[in-house]
Amino acid sequence: MLLLIILFTLAIIAAVFLIVPPAEGLGYLVRIIYFHVPTALVSVVAFFTSAIYAAGYLKSRDLSKDELSAKAAKIGMASVLLSTISGAIFSKLTWGAYWNWDPRQTTIFVLILIYGAYLTLRLAVNEVKTRAKVSAVYSLISVITVPFLVFILPRMYFSLHPSIINSSGIDMNPTMLMVLIAAIIDSMLIFVYLMKRNFR
Repeated sequence: MLLLIILFTLAIIAAVFLIVPPAEGLGYLVRIIYFHVPTALVSVVAFFTSAIYAAGYLKSRDLSKDELSAKAAKIGMASVLLSTISGAIFSKLTWGAYWNWDPRQTTIFVLILIYGAYLTLRLAVNEVKTRAKVSAVYSLISVITVPFLVFILPRMYFSLHPSIINSSGIDMNPTMLMVLIAAIIDSMLIFVYLMKRNFR
């Protein structure tokens, strides 16, 4: 599986630099979205996966589910940080500043704080079963905020952040869209691989 993922990733990187055309108004800066969007979506999937395993732990008291919940949250945290960093680079290149408290930047910052607190909580509680129970409850509460912070609240306010999907549909060149979908699939495969590898 790893070899296939590596080859798929290399093919996507080649497509981004050799096939994807420049976007109107952004030029070749559009290449950043092929990293930014997939990592953002992986973080959402990872946080929901963490919550699903957390619910599984509360139901079964199986500590392996707690471990999977924690590992999914860690991958989610790494993904949201990578998405934030790539977004900050895009912001600097297009708006002149790495950070300007745009609505999307603000909500993602809150999300980082929420899951940073989750990871801190796990470090602070030493007793295994207590840590698993408290972490599971926190994960289930935290995941409620994810769709609001990532998808809903940023769209309620004016934002400089480019939007792929608008009222008229998907605003993207077909070639660009195809490569973006492939990049998203690739990032999801990497997430699944990391989850399985970590669990072993």
